[in-house]
Amino acid sequence: MKKRLWQIFGPVIVAFLALLILLFAPLNYSHFSVKDEKKAAVALNSITFKNQQLKKQALSDKKTRYVPFFGSSEWERMDQFHPSVLANKYHRNYRPFLLGRRGTQSLTQYFAMQTILPELKNKQAVFVISPQWFVKKGVDPAEFNYYFSNLQGTEWLDSNTNSRADRYAADRLLKLQGEDKKGILTNIYKRVAERKSLTKQEKWEIYLEKVVLEHEDQLFSRFQVNDNYDRRILPRTKYLPRQFSYRNLTRSANRVAARQTTNNRFGILNRFYSGRIKPFGLKRLKGAQRNISYVQSPEYSDFQLVLNEFAKLKVNVMFVIPPVNRKWAAYTGLDLNNYQEAVKKIKYQLKSQSFNNVVDLSKDGGKPHFMQDTIHLGWCGWIAFDKKVNPFLSHPTKAPKYKINNNFLSKKWQRLKPNNANLKEFK
Repeated sequence: MKKRLWQIFGPVIVAFLALLILLFAPLNYSHFSVKDEKKAAVALNSITFKNQQLKKQALSDKKTRYVPFFGSSEWERMDQFHPSVLANKYHRNYRPFLLGRRGTQSLTQYFAMQTILPELKNKQAVFVISPQWFVKKGVDPAEFNYYFSNLQGTEWLDSNTNSRADRYAADRLLKLQGEDKKGILTNIYKRVAERKSLTKQEKWEIYLEKVVLEHEDQLFSRFQVNDNYDRRILPRTKYLPRQFSYRNLTRSANRVAARQTTNNRFGILNRFYSGRIKPFGLKRLKGAQRNISYVQSPEYSDFQLVLNEFAKLKVNVMFVIPPVNRKWAAYTGLDLNNYQEAVKKIKYQLKSQSFNNVVDLSKDGGKPHFMQDTIHLGWCGWIAFDKKVNPFLSHPTKAPKYKINNNFLSKKWQRLKPNNANLKEFK
């Protein structure tokens, strides 16, 4: 009878014990190769974005200085003037670690940052802050949940101090996940949002969840990196001038762009126009953006969470504000004055808190070959980007003393239409 019982339950017990060992036994935390790091830095897939251990190792690498480049879909425009291509070609003392894809807005970046806080402390970073994020309802719930992971949640809860920013973040998280979302972590998020202290049992639950999720992350992260580095970055270095000079780069950019923008009048990449615009019918898109505004949005307070984190970690950040394609904006009816109002509001939020490294490219969308498509930098736009970012990163300096103002977390700020008089209230 005992033998028969063991034959039935033995394999289940062994499998359960093996699972416990995998999930709780100490693992080797430095098991990624240099090649893995290079691939991860330009992978731009959702799994790598949510991964923790590979990012931690790369951002701690003492031989290669990886710098986090936060943003969204602009990183996917990998022509030969892309920052990752330039850094590789000209052997710079840093390499961009690209963090962002379509839909990775402020709140998504804030929670993703929770998994690499020690690796950000006292470092430098680049953050592309796009006014297109600041739509009336803010980040789309489906896109937020696609990039959010429970590991991010446990790391955030682990550093929670029940501050105003923490309560705001918990409230936003709950609203975006939906009322029907259930689970241990959801109940704990609710306690934070309600300004309640966590119990010892809840802290223990967070710890156990975090340990399991960290082990899962380490076990499976090596299988999650794609081949953008070999397929899209290295091959493009061959088409750049051998000797670095912005004059030569600009000449090359104009030549390349002229060849690749021949099938439309907007200066848009042929492939993008043929695949993403022409199938919808150009006439149908005329005036399609005339009712869009970026001035009032919960995104402004989500963005403040990011600023709070950078200030806490003393990260010296350069913010880049991109333009839109001016010809395309005119055709679709996008109000560029409204766009500039949003830029003004973003810049005030930054500079009033001593985030003074701001590169404003928002008025350059009409320059030849500056935009690759309707809203993304390309060719000459990347060169303008590099002229500001490269000196900033090549000669590292410490972060200034930031002056955080949590009034930017308020609905009043989200709804404010900026003018010189009402901006003074937020000093």
